[in-house]
Amino acid sequence: MADAENNTHKPPRWSLNGMTALVTGGTRGIGHAIVEELCGFGATVHTCSRNQTELDRCLTKWRSEGFLVSGSVCDVSSQPHREKLIQEVTSLFNGKLNIYVNNVGVNYRKPTIEYNAEDYSQMMAVNLDSAYHLCQLAYPLLKASGMGSIVFISSIAGVVSVGTGSVYAACKAAINQLTKYMACEWAKDNIRSNCVVPATTNTPLVEHVRFFLPNSYFIGVSCFPFDCKKFKDRFTFLSFLFYVFAMHIF
Repeated sequence: MADAENNTHKPPRWSLNGMTALVTGGTRGIGHAIVEELCGFGATVHTCSRNQTELDRCLTKWRSEGFLVSGSVCDVSSQPHREKLIQEVTSLFNGKLNIYVNNVGVNYRKPTIEYNAEDYSQMMAVNLDSAYHLCQLAYPLLKASGMGSIVFISSIAGVVSVGTGSVYAACKAAINQLTKYMACEWAKDNIRSNCVVPATTNTPLVEHVRFFLPNSYFIGVSCFPFDCKKFKDRFTFLSFLFYVFAMHIF
């Protein structure tokens, strides 16, 4: 009986109340779904976008729903922008950050021989350089929280060939390996690092192309892509990684 009474005083198992989070690229696609998922479970979230109008529209909607959310304009390919973003997060969250979701990404699907130096540099800057640098900048905040968690949004393209987009694939493969190294290196500081590897997702990043794969094994994947309008209902698995009972998942 005593145990039953004690259990009634435990906080809700599925709650992120009191947690602070940074989600890059949170006004569209997967990032948008993640912001809504985290806010829905009670987290206080800061996100960023390159587009002020788009950001303002999302913030207005979210706040009307009672979400604790803020945002700033940031081009993550720019080092000064990244530094300013973390300065803002530091000020907003009093130097502590529980959750960092590295979501932002860009992809230009071309045959390998058609990429030019500008394509390569831009994709590396957005997909890999920003992820690496923002983790470095966020490290003191994650450590100060006493229970930090990083989740990278990678891609199946970083694991197997999907026919096009070799530069994007290289970036995502690097993200997968970075996740493993950081999980080992920062575990002593109570910072966990995990990676989510989705297949094709109906987002603005891919809506302008008809995604197809020559490998028959993946045709089923391309024919039944995730729908981001419903994706937030399927994204509890990501939120799971931020709960106390997932603290041993690296």
